[in-house]
Amino acid sequence: METTALQPAKGHKKTSDEAEININWPERYLSITTGVKLSFSGLTHLFSKPFTSILKLGAGGYLLNRGITGHCAVYSSIGKNTQEPVNINIKSTFTIDKPRQQVYNFWRKLDNLPLFMNHLESVEVLDNERSHWVLKLPTGVGTVSWDATIVKDKPGEVIGWSSLPGSIIDNAGKVYFRDTPDGKGTLVDVVITYQPPAGGVGASVAHILNPLFKNMVDNDVRNFKQYMDIDTALKPVVSANGKAHSPVSHKKVTAHLG
Repeated sequence: METTALQPAKGHKKTSDEAEININWPERYLSITTGVKLSFSGLTHLFSKPFTSILKLGAGGYLLNRGITGHCAVYSSIGKNTQEPVNINIKSTFTIDKPRQQVYNFWRKLDNLPLFMNHLESVEVLDNERSHWVLKLPTGVGTVSWDATIVKDKPGEVIGWSSLPGSIIDNAGKVYFRDTPDGKGTLVDVVITYQPPAGGVGASVAHILNPLFKNMVDNDVRNFKQYMDIDTALKPVVSANGKAHSPVSHKKVTAHLG
């Protein structure tokens, strides 16, 4: 992810061949898909319903052009640009009916995160501090990866991580763990951010940082409570050498405790 859409140099006016890209990729995919459907329907019924078919062909052609070029004349007229990246800042607080140390142990194994975060393809723990993250691009067209390191770790209290300098995306997170007043559960405070890096490193994937992605991450964080409330979620499977097995799937909820 990166900065904002490229701006023309001062004094330079865009020609008709340089239409500004002002639509993000999810919206472009939707325009193309809808345009294809309308055009196909118009061609299919061109002779039986000529008037309706001509309207469909016109609308379909407009949507196809909109999706392929990434330019919307209506958006330009009102100054709207959904292509510009946004800073994703997610904050959430909830109660987990598990002991604090147990919940902390789950988060400390960062490779557990993709079990409930659908926007993450994987998190590979490289050593006690470093990890390799892979994020899914919209509609499954590819992935983006970066390395991160633990920046704060107080067992049973807080875990924090941050992407390394020069990463294609700036990601950071911090999770605080507190006992509930009755001492039977855990109060969890989660803060996760995704931001475009300063500079052009992530320019090719800036469109990922959009409101749709923000909603996805927010929902994934909320999934944590539901995931942890499943009774079997925190049962470790320990091998003969004393190491926990990797989780087998999202539905068969076996997690590392490390």
